[in-house]
Amino acid sequence: MTWYSKPKQPRPGTRTVRLVDIAHARSGDKGDTANVGVIALRPEWFPLLRDQLTLDRVREHFDGVITGDVERYELPNLNALNFLLHGALGGGGTLSLKTDAQGKVFSTAMLRMVIDVPEDTAQRLNLPVAAEA
Repeated sequence: MTWYSKPKQPRPGTRTVRLVDIAHARSGDKGDTANVGVIALRPEWFPLLRDQLTLDRVREHFDGVITGDVERYELPNLNALNFLLHGALGGGGTLSLKTDAQGKVFSTAMLRMVIDVPEDTAQRLNLPVAAEA
């Protein structure tokens, strides 16, 4: 389970940024699929989210937690991305033996992701620095 991704060392010339410091999220369910919306806290941060939260990055983040594929939808008018995490809920609400059969924890899990941003971009966007864990 990789719900908390923290690079060992930021690459030279980059800044480590916690997703929770630049976005908020909501999640829910439909059957065996968790639905996670990620919304930029500032409109100017949305392009960064769009570039960093790729399908591959989200798949990697939830590796071992979901059994299906990931879909991504862009909602630029809302400065948001929506992800469908298939095979996330052990069959869904009434069938699942999981504690969180409605997928509410997936938004918090998504916000535990950290990203490396080029320092010049981080400064231009006035991004916060991730606190030491």
